[in-house]
Amino acid sequence: MNASNDRTAPKGLRGWWASPPRHGIQRTIAPWEYRHLRVSGVTRLAAGSALAVGGVLFLSYGAYGWAALFLVLGALNLGGGYWYITIARPASAEPEPAVAN
Repeated sequence: MNASNDRTAPKGLRGWWASPPRHGIQRTIAPWEYRHLRVSGVTRLAAGSALAVGGVLFLSYGAYGWAALFLVLGALNLGGGYWYITIARPASAEPEPAVAN
């Protein structure tokens, strides 16, 4: 009577965090971002581009410490955005495995 079944909503922070079914390192992505991967990926790509431009501007003015910070943050955001976009790619867009005859 009181046993839980698989149709109940996840309870607690741990259940909420694991609500979307994910594997491996994809569990490090926040649930809201995982449910909106394309939007999050494009936003990260735009932010990474803006940070990289800011890093280049700081570099041109000779503020090397700030330039390094902005360029590293830009590179991390660009990498994260690319990762999100590749995860969000539909299964139909993935290449067919080659079959050896």
